[in-house]
Amino acid sequence: MNSLIGPVLQCLVLIISRLAITSDSLHIPRLSPIRSGMFRSLQSEALSAFDPSEYETFYYNQTLDHFNFRPDSFSTFQQKYVINSKYWGGSNISAPIFAYLGAEVSLDSVISYTGFLPENANQFQALLIYIQHRYYGESIPFGSRTEAFQNASTLGYFNSAQALADYAEILVHVKTQLNAEHSPVIVIGGSYGGMLASWFRLKYPHIALGALASSAPILYFDDIIPPENGYLSIVTKDFREASETCYQTIKQSWSEIDTIASMPDGLSNLSKIFRTCSPLRTAHHLKYSLQLMYTRAAQFDDPSTNPVNVICSGIDGAASLTNDTLAKIFAGLVAIEGNRSCYLSIAPSSSSTNALPSNANDETSEGWSWQACSEMVMPVFAVGNNTMFQPYSFDVQSYINNCKAQYGVPSRPNWITTYYGGHDIKLTLYRFASNIIFSNGLRDPYSSGRVLQNISDSLVAVYTKNGSHCLDLVPSNPSTDPDWLINQRKIEVEIIKGWMTTYYAALQTFKS
Repeated sequence: MNSLIGPVLQCLVLIISRLAITSDSLHIPRLSPIRSGMFRSLQSEALSAFDPSEYETFYYNQTLDHFNFRPDSFSTFQQKYVINSKYWGGSNISAPIFAYLGAEVSLDSVISYTGFLPENANQFQALLIYIQHRYYGESIPFGSRTEAFQNASTLGYFNSAQALADYAEILVHVKTQLNAEHSPVIVIGGSYGGMLASWFRLKYPHIALGALASSAPILYFDDIIPPENGYLSIVTKDFREASETCYQTIKQSWSEIDTIASMPDGLSNLSKIFRTCSPLRTAHHLKYSLQLMYTRAAQFDDPSTNPVNVICSGIDGAASLTNDTLAKIFAGLVAIEGNRSCYLSIAPSSSSTNALPSNANDETSEGWSWQACSEMVMPVFAVGNNTMFQPYSFDVQSYINNCKAQYGVPSRPNWITTYYGGHDIKLTLYRFASNIIFSNGLRDPYSSGRVLQNISDSLVAVYTKNGSHCLDLVPSNPSTDPDWLINQRKIEVEIIKGWMTTYYAALQTFKS
């Protein structure tokens, strides 16, 4: 739980630079709900109540390719899932199943951090099941990560449609094993997992009664969201609401970094100013790291920690000591990171501006890099002139070319909207969808790609003005949770209860 990488650790953010599309831009911010360090809500009471003995681990012999009948498609791998049956009322009363759809992180880092499931299991008498996404954690095809990630031929089975089919197979398997044919399933996910939950309800309505899709930016594809209303516009709004002077200082800092970097010994001086853990070789990597800090703070701007305010307090507090813009920026860095011997350990791994930060090779980043290149093409960091960041235009053809150079296959930027929909989303969902909760916090930059209006009685948008990324899913804390967050969770529970009531009535009708 100490890593920033995780699920409800994954709502982690890796930033695309304003410079021409580099390999950094292949790392679209990972989508997930987990916090850590200063970005982690004070949920210690709930987390300390987590009892690992209540959870049992299983492995399902999963099909490699659900959509092909070639002989090699019938190869299998071991897919991990975890069950908590402590609260389950049993199949004899068709008690429900809450299924957490794992996303781009190891399942082990998810379970203790998704408080919504165990905290509501008792009142629903629900069975809890957590399913690992293929190619993450221990659910690796081809026997090892080395083999699975060796080239596009083995990575070709790594996509959202295959993942949804995996979940379907496992849920059918578990229900069969438990003789729970009529137990309704509610799928739950946060961020990318939230997208998967909404898409699962659309593609497998016979398996899932409903879906809770938390902070799911299902519209961030195919140019649906214009840059002026996008991710970085909300980051900017969060900082500007915290402090106008802080916003102006950050906005001014980028050109000052460029100016110093262009001077003799400029990069060396920037390394000294920011006390970097490794010598800077490009200004790009410094700006990348600072953008990461700001966007991560905005995405996880929880009421118990308020990292945006912490950064701005550091920046504004330094104004009484200096007029130096970069000294103020460094003060904001110290405020959020604490006193350390060095900062910004995301250092370039080579002198090239195309070099990835040295910590971008962990297994989660490796998997998300492929997903971002293949189908999850989200121009999150395209930005106009209305933010505190330098303007950047997303060049989709350059992006495709970079992905092809890295993996040998081009991106498919239009595939998500083709397969799941996205354009005219209200009309589309109204015509053929039901029983989905789209929950959001408006301080979350990803809420820019969200559904924020009720579409029908059962397609419901639940959002809070001051909420952050996947905040409704993390463990509750009665001593710190504001009333609006408590109410958001209650509303979601009541909606699910309504689905259950309707389902059980229909079950009695059609069984009689």
